[in-house]
Amino acid sequence: MKAPPAGINLASQPFGHERAQTALLAAVCSVLLVSLIVFTALIFKERSQASVLRRTINGERGKLAQISRVQAQFQGIIAKPGNADVFSKSVFYNELIARRAVSWTRVFEDLGKVMPYNVRLVSLRLPQVAAENAGGKNHVQLDMTVGSEQPQAVLELFKRLQSSGLFGAPYIISQDAPTQNEPLFRYRMSVPYVQKF
Repeated sequence: MKAPPAGINLASQPFGHERAQTALLAAVCSVLLVSLIVFTALIFKERSQASVLRRTINGERGKLAQISRVQAQFQGIIAKPGNADVFSKSVFYNELIARRAVSWTRVFEDLGKVMPYNVRLVSLRLPQVAAENAGGKNHVQLDMTVGSEQPQAVLELFKRLQSSGLFGAPYIISQDAPTQNEPLFRYRMSVPYVQKF
């Protein structure tokens, strides 16, 4: 039998690049394996953090339940007929203290900054302590009566009150037209007021 001539491939399939493909597949498998390990570690870490968070939430719920029980006990004590009078007196005294904390001089200074030149302050009643407003600040309700020869001047006062930052939107309680004895348009209004210290 003759030897095959040089340059002829006797294999049934031509030469391929199996080594390069094998190296590429090994690299892809390595990347996927590392990703699997990283994701598994992240999952275990998140589970441990979630369990710590659940324990914290359960502890806080327990504290809240305990505080709610104590509050219910106190409310039960306050709701007794003999204690209702004491509770109403303490609310009244707290309101008195809050009223005395309001500086009348400061109230008049702040009103003077927003009052137009052609509007007069006719009367100002003792401020009523109000609950917290939407901004979260304690405020008082000023009950005042103003007078002016022209209603447009009072409208200007309303605009200034709302844009001042110390006063809120005024609520008109009553209004009176001029008479022979009183030549001014009179407006009685309630205005929220937050005094800055």
